[in-house]
Amino acid sequence: MGKLTLIAGASTDPSRYSYKAAHLLKQFGHPIYLVGRTPGEIAGEPIHTYWPEKLDNLNTITLYINPVHQAIVADKIIALKPKRIIFNPGAENDELAFRAQRDGIEVEYACTLVMLNTGQF
Repeated sequence: MGKLTLIAGASTDPSRYSYKAAHLLKQFGHPIYLVGRTPGEIAGEPIHTYWPEKLDNLNTITLYINPVHQAIVADKIIALKPKRIIFNPGAENDELAFRAQRDGIEVEYACTLVMLNTGQF
């Protein structure tokens, strides 16, 4: 199994970028774990309405959460110890990025969809 990507802010709305990212990640062979406010399913994977305490093989957390709402889950994000966090457009948060970098987590202000389509993921 490849390196796991957690999609934070997952939505079953096909117009949302988190939905598109879930499908594209799976298409490119990346296993995904979905966390969102509302239960459902995307690309055959369940949306969890809670944050896991631990995830084996977690490589990336890709954020689709408004910075205002990130404060509620910031400690949980850092505690999962991903190798990197991608702050997608609209999710940029210098405070959380600083905390992550301080803990040795790589930070990227980028678009997961663009990264996948250009071979930069």
